[in-house]
Amino acid sequence: MTEKYLTPEYKDLEDRLDQLIDKYLDVKRDNSRLKIKLDSLAQEKEILLEKTFLVQGKLDTMINSLQALEQDL
Repeated sequence: MTEKYLTPEYKDLEDRLDQLIDKYLDVKRDNSRLKIKLDSLAQEKEILLEKTFLVQGKLDTMINSLQALEQDL
């Protein structure tokens, strides 16, 4: 249908529909970016948890070594 045949109500509806489509596309893009960010943060969290576990092991070893040294004194 060409625009010259549209009533003002239909034109308004068409404009509102175009706005809704634009907002939908914006939200869809944002959602995709957020999913990527969430995946990235989950990977970062996993790495930090692994590092924390390793550091905890090293600390336990150091504490045990210090306690052994203390007993030797």
